Amino acid sequence: MESIINDAEVRMKKTLDFLKRELTNIHTGRATPRMVEDIKVSAYDSELPIKQVATISIPEPRLIIISPWDKSLLTEIERAIQRANIGINPQNDGQVIRLVVPPLSEERRRGMVDLVKRITEQHRVALRNIRRDVIDKLRKMKKEGALSEDDAKRLEKQVDDLTKDYIGKADELMEAKINELMEE
Repeated sequence: MESIINDAEVRMKKTLDFLKRELTNIHTGRATPRMVEDIKVSAYDSELPIKQVATISIPEPRLIIISPWDKSLLTEIERAIQRANIGINPQNDGQVIRLVVPPLSEERRRGMVDLVKRITEQHRVALRNIRRDVIDKLRKMKKEGALSEDDAKRLEKQVDDLTKDYIGKADELMEAKINELMEE
């Protein structure tokens, strides 16, 4: 019986972790290595992510500096960034590549906030679906006699509490991302 609750918690935690990953991929107008680290560069007869051929640093909130370990890769990295179409023009000075992240317009910020809310709602629905599946399973067990009425009620309450807790955590992640988007 408790394994059903543990299974639900594991599924809810995975849903929340996925939400975290999705929200971190949303561009906030602030420079972050994640914006470029996985862009593939033609290097050494293969396609490698930038993070495997260069150091990525963020000296200022709106500046990314890419320092290749092998300076002969500078133009390849520059081309790869242009092909990736991330909306930032690379500036190559012969030593490093600078990417100046443009500030988000107010309209773009509001669009991103709507996106954050939509993504969070999808994850809330996923959490409620997990709750529904578990409660259906508990009711089936009660109907089959494998679970007493009192145990079923107690476990249903645990599932409800767990769901409320994870939905609250999802809302906290959403609020933090919205605040990050709205600050300049």
